[in-house]
Amino acid sequence: MGAEERRQQEKEIKRNDIIAAAERVFFANGYENSSMDAVAREAEFSKRTVYVYFNSKEQIYFEIMIRGYRQLLKMLKEGFEKEKPSGALEELRCIFYTLSSFRDRHGNYFKAIMEYETKDDQDQSGVSIDSRNECYRLGEEVLFFLTQALEKGKKDGSFKRDLECEKTALILWAFTIGVFNAGGKKKEYLKNYHNITVEEFFEESFTMAIQLVSAKG
Repeated sequence: MGAEERRQQEKEIKRNDIIAAAERVFFANGYENSSMDAVAREAEFSKRTVYVYFNSKEQIYFEIMIRGYRQLLKMLKEGFEKEKPSGALEELRCIFYTLSSFRDRHGNYFKAIMEYETKDDQDQSGVSIDSRNECYRLGEEVLFFLTQALEKGKKDGSFKRDLECEKTALILWAFTIGVFNAGGKKKEYLKNYHNITVEEFFEESFTMAIQLVSAKG
């Protein structure tokens, strides 16, 4: 290994160490209550060193979301390989339940992505173009799973023939975010005032989503 290659490897290790430290700080205290000083202390680097690698707290947040999206995509691909959904409806079900599993197994990543999805997209002044573009690219990969399922259902007649698949995928994604946010934040309300568990709420929401796109709806 040459000197330059070794330097690049060391830089990548430091960069990942900072992201890992930021995850511990953000996940423990919340993004808004965390600072670059706290990240530097957790990483055991100087604040100046942290700023060599990241422009801002916002950029580190994007890097954490990138990790989350990659984990979600990994689970989606594994879910399709394991379940081998036979049709469009089963593909949508696989996507929905993979998201639910992702929420249960990787709650902090899930929360980071969901909070980003509900934030003003103009609040990105401290984020590098590369980080923003990578986050968007991965988000589009997730959305592509939905678009593919809708296109398959449109072709085989199980979904409405006049569906605009890309727009419908965006709407289903927004719908799903709202459902998961409501289920996560209103668990006791759902139980005490509507006599429904979070799991039942998710299941009925999924059924309603299918009815909206179904040719029989």
